[in-house]
Formats: sequence, C-alpha cells, structure tokens
Amino acid sequence: MARSLVIKVTAGADAPERCNQAFTVAAAALASGVPVSLWLTGEASWFALPGRAKEFSLPHAAALSDLLDAVLAGGRVTVCTQCAARRDITVDDLIAGVRIAGAPAFVEEAVTEGAQALVY
Repeated sequence: MARSLVIKVTAGADAPERCNQAFTVAAAALASGVPVSLWLTGEASWFALPGRAKEFSLPHAAALSDLLDAVLAGGRVTVCTQCAARRDITVDDLIAGVRIAGAPAFVEEAVTEGAQALVY
C-alpha cells in the first residue's frame, strides 16, 4: 500500500506562513506522487469558497490559489463540518470538488494503514 498524507491546516490569513506551508506541502506531495487529503479547518475554511484563495498573499511564496488548484486536481479537499457551520458555509457555497465532513471522516483517513497525518 502506498503512503499517503492527511494534512490538516488550522490557520488562514491569521497565520499566513503556517497556512501556506500546509498548502505547499500538500501540492509538493501530490507532485511527487503521494496521495493527499487536505483538511481545511478554522480560518482555513474560508479558502473553500470561490475567490478566497486569490485574496491571500504571502511574499516569496507560491500563490495559494495555484496550490489549492493543484490539490483539487490531484487530491481531496475537505472542510470541517463544525468549522463550516460556525462560518455559515454550506455545501452550495464551496468550490467544485470540495466536500464537508466531520471528525469521524478525518480520524478514519488519519489512521488508515500507510497514512501520515500532519497538522499545521
């Protein structure tokens, strides 16, 4: 069984370097052939909405919208159920290909044999 990465990003514009690192690692892993599941939690939940990633800027870093596009093209992107609810984000608000799921789904992915979970 191939190794996979389950990456949870807990920060958004409130901690831009930490946020961008999670997206960068996710995109780099996919480019290397590693299966990736990226979980958007806390303030990162906003990046599941159209146009929000384009508003994010961090000097000397790849554009967050490009990184998100790469993950959407080759991996899975999930928004935390509770985080979405706290922000009044519904499935109808999301970028195509993003899903909403809760802690049981995260735990299932994180404890799958061969999975490595990272939290940023």
